[in-house]
Formats: sequence, structure tokens, C-alpha cells
Amino acid sequence: MNWRIGIDLGGTKVEVAALDPGGTLRLRRRLPTPPSYTETVQRIAEMVAAAEAEIGATASIGCGIPGSVSPATGLIRGANSTFLNGQPLEADLTAAIGRPVRLSNDANCLAMSEFHDTQGSGFAVILGTGVGGGLVVNGRLVEGRNRIAGEWGHTPLPWMTAAEFPGPACWCGQRGCIETFLCGPALAADADGPGTRDASGLPARAAAGDARAQAALDRHVDRLARALAGVINLLDPEVIVLGGGLSNMAHLYEALPRLIPRHVFSDTCTTPVVQARHGDSSGVLGAARLW
Repeated sequence: MNWRIGIDLGGTKVEVAALDPGGTLRLRRRLPTPPSYTETVQRIAEMVAAAEAEIGATASIGCGIPGSVSPATGLIRGANSTFLNGQPLEADLTAAIGRPVRLSNDANCLAMSEFHDTQGSGFAVILGTGVGGGLVVNGRLVEGRNRIAGEWGHTPLPWMTAAEFPGPACWCGQRGCIETFLCGPALAADADGPGTRDASGLPARAAAGDARAQAALDRHVDRLARALAGVINLLDPEVIVLGGGLSNMAHLYEALPRLIPRHVFSDTCTTPVVQARHGDSSGVLGAARLW
């Protein structure tokens, strides 16, 4: 099987992409994520079948998910799409599609998309409905003993201010997780109050003079700088790549190089922070490369 199909299972959409034997993207399709586990498994199987019919080939299948597979039970854990938690998704997809499916965290897939062909180390960040990270060293994905390497979104926000401490309650059961400050719904709620979830319009509002939007964006980028400084202090990667919906906010790439060094334990900090090369398709391309 020289063709590779990647699946990106997100909170709002399921994306399927097919890479030909030379690694060139030949097909890309998106549909909304269904509201239930059973419907999601069925939709993925149907999208894979349709993709293979279109390319006229049988492919290996990799899938990125907003969580991880427990090495102890084989069940999904830590997914912010909570209907996945406790489910045997890898086994169910394998049965539905009729061949083995490899699963990995969506941030790991982003990292594989960005760094599979590089030397050195790179840390990939997803800033979207959730917040996660993935680490690649010399072209190889680092998953760790417990398969949670890169779960940066569920560590505490560093250097909290008195106003921030102890932080919002997180769905994972802790308080003050980076995700609760930096995900898209958190940014939207910071600007416009509880219950708002869409932050995509905030940069345009800020540019038009909306002080409330600007203040929320300023708080967000300051917190992101602190959080990324923690990554640099621990891993010192050669580059940090941002993916997910919030990575499209252009002001991040101007502000972060100024703000991150304040918190890095070094006399210099030149770590580049760049946007994912393939935009919001990076995750699905990395999923295809899990084989």
C-alpha cells in the first residue's frame, strides 16, 4: 500500500487527505463532525471509502485525534471531544475500514507534518478548540513512555498573576491549565463574556479600534509567550510551529519574539515561532505520515 490517507478528527470537522506514493497531496475532503461516537466512526469509514474510490487505490490509514490512546487499555483518554473518551476508537475504525488504523494525538500529527523531513528538534503547537503540543526529534515523533509527550496544554500557565491564579477549572479536572487560557473559546470569552466561543473576528475588531478586543488579544499573547517560554526552558527546540485556528492571527508572529525572551532562562533567545507551512491541513498530512 503505497498511497497514504490521513484523517484529522476535530471538534467541528473531519478531514480526509490522500498522499500519492511520492508524497504529493492528491485529495482533500472535509465534512462536519457528527454529534455522537457511533456516527463519527461511520463518517470516517465512509470518507475513507469515498477517497479510495476516487484515487483508485487502497491506502494505509492514519488518524489524528484530540486526545490519545491509553497504552494500558487501548481506549481514548484526554480528548476535549469528550464523547471519544473511554471508547476503543482504534479498534472500531480498524473494524469499520477493514485494515489497521494508526491513531495519534492531533498535535503529534501537526509535528509530523512540519518536521518529518528535518534534522534537530521541533515543537508543534495547536491553538484551537483545545491546546496541545507535539515533539519531533530528527524526523521521529516522540510519544513518551505514557504516550503523552507534548501534552503542554494540560500543564499550568507559568508565572500566573494574582488576577489569574488559580485559573479556570479545566474539563480534565485540574485548574489553571494552559488550555483554559489559550484555546479559542477562552479567548472569545475573555473578550465578550461567558458563553461566547468564536474568537476569529477579534483581530479585525481590534484593528478597527475595539478596545475590549484589543485588551483580550494582548492578554492572550502575553500568556502564550509565558507558556512557550516554558517549552523553551524545558526542551529548547530549534523551532516552534503554531497550528490550529488561532495560528492565523498575524500579530502573534510580531509580538511573541519580543515577549518570550523575558521568561527564558538564557542570555539569548532566538527560537523562531512560525506558522504551520500547510495551515490547517498540517494535521491531516501528518496523520497520513504515521505509517
